[in-house]
Amino acid sequence: MPIYEYVCRACGRPFEHLHRRLNEPAPACPACGAKKSAKQLSSFSAKVGGGSMDMPPCASGGCCSRKCPSAGACKL
Repeated sequence: MPIYEYVCRACGRPFEHLHRRLNEPAPACPACGAKKSAKQLSSFSAKVGGGSMDMPPCASGGCCSRKCPSAGACKL
């Protein structure tokens, strides 16, 4: 079941909605109740495992052996 991101065209509030079936209509805004929701283009993440494809811990918000400019985040 995919989670889609929407923004209300009436009040501008962003929200997420879990679709339980294919071709489900756009949901009403949970803030104002308007039925003027627009689906947003969103990113996704996936974890790959094993071998040299693993990302360093700092790429996922952890820390690595490099000096981090801010707590828990380094720039590769």
